[in-house]
Amino acid sequence: MQLTDLLPIEKWIDFEKEIVAKSGMDANIFGTDGIRITNFKAWANRLCPTIKAEPKGQSFICAVAHMNIATMAKNQGRPVVEECDAGLAKLVVPIIVDDQFVGAVGACGALLDDGEVNDFMINKTTGIKEETITEVVDGIPNVTSGSINELKDFIVTKIDAIVEAYRRR
Repeated sequence: MQLTDLLPIEKWIDFEKEIVAKSGMDANIFGTDGIRITNFKAWANRLCPTIKAEPKGQSFICAVAHMNIATMAKNQGRPVVEECDAGLAKLVVPIIVDDQFVGAVGACGALLDDGEVNDFMINKTTGIKEETITEVVDGIPNVTSGSINELKDFIVTKIDAIVEAYRRR
């Protein structure tokens, strides 16, 4: 089963846009391979695109965080909130249909509660200059545990409705 069996790509993009509007966080829909299924992008901050522009940043920070957290969500069968190595919150909600993991919804790019950007680790992993990191961390949104839980509940409710609509076909 593919995510496009549940909804067409345009509807998944609409869902991503809803998440961004509701939370200000970056939103992505991922297939079972951990790859985004849409081309929609609305960055939550200036740090993330700076990290992802570096091959080591994409490979050793972003991809690793997604795969680890998505695996936890898949194995536990429930949403997981953790911080990536850069220090930003990442929420992953598994999409499960009849006990089959078919993908995940992710939201990331804000500082959780009193979290801090790990500029030392970003610099050492990617080679991005500390001055550049200092420049782009300005304006990173904060999210409270309460508001990320509200976002989690919103996503879970939407996923449940999508899966139920699929089953009724």
